[in-house]
Amino acid sequence: MTVYVDDMAAPFQPKHRPGRTYLMCHMIADDDEELHAMARRIGVARKWFQGDHYDIAKSKRALAVRYGAVELTRRTLGSMALLKRAGLAMGDPATATERYRAYSVERAANRRAAETRQSLARHKEGRRHEAT
Repeated sequence: MTVYVDDMAAPFQPKHRPGRTYLMCHMIADDDEELHAMARRIGVARKWFQGDHYDIAKSKRALAVRYGAVELTRRTLGSMALLKRAGLAMGDPATATERYRAYSVERAANRRAAETRQSLARHKEGRRHEAT
């Protein structure tokens, strides 16, 4: 298993530290236990866990990379996180964006097909009531 960090640099100004701005990024892994272990190792509190990833400061990102985390673009890490949320394996980062795109297209096609079936069933039901 591998831990990944992205290259995002979103500013965050904590209310308890007025005038302080941190640059934040994301950290994910296929396995939550490995993710939590890395967070503990780099000193990130569990409160920063967002259900499938951690929001971490850039200083913690540097520690994570030092301890073996793989650096990815925000887009690639985002695609991997979306695959994980869909219940799919994050898999190879090199193909994550394309795999998520294919998944999205398939899901949209399935949704349209279901809507068409529902529409036809409603139409058929309406015609049956007209005949009686």
